[in-house]
Amino acid sequence: MSAETEGTGREAAPAEPETEVEVRDPVAVVDASGRARRGTRRFPLFTRDTARPEGGGRAAPGDAPAPARQWPLLAVLGTVGLGLLVTAFDAFRVGLLLIGLALLGGAGLRWFLPRVGMLAVRSRFTDIVTFGLLGCAIVLLALMAQPKPWLEIPFLDDALHFTVRNG
Repeated sequence: MSAETEGTGREAAPAEPETEVEVRDPVAVVDASGRARRGTRRFPLFTRDTARPEGGGRAAPGDAPAPARQWPLLAVLGTVGLGLLVTAFDAFRVGLLLIGLALLGGAGLRWFLPRVGMLAVRSRFTDIVTFGLLGCAIVLLALMAQPKPWLEIPFLDDALHFTVRNG
């Protein structure tokens, strides 16, 4: 008797080696005797592979150099980097506009191009909504920044008058 079955009053049955066979039913498993039995629908303990996001393939042919295959991501990151550099040189409004426009450009690339490489992080819809909302928010905030805003929205001024300002 093994230590596992000791005290249960039963003998351990010899384990039959199981072989998995590709079957149309994704949860069917065939054991060594050829009998089909139901497998589990639980996720595996270790993930062997992950699905690439829709549109996550190379943006250029495989024989192109690595930067050329990822040009959409590099274009967005390069524009964001330029915006940060401009912001560091005390032109904060222009720099923030560049950053916001880079995100809006990323949303446009994600929408119009079938393959954008590593710019595709999630589903196409989620990427477009995320890039678009963040880009719009950054552009609007940059345009409304004080002093001397380039864009004034009257109801926001009234709301500030009743909540923050004295007078």
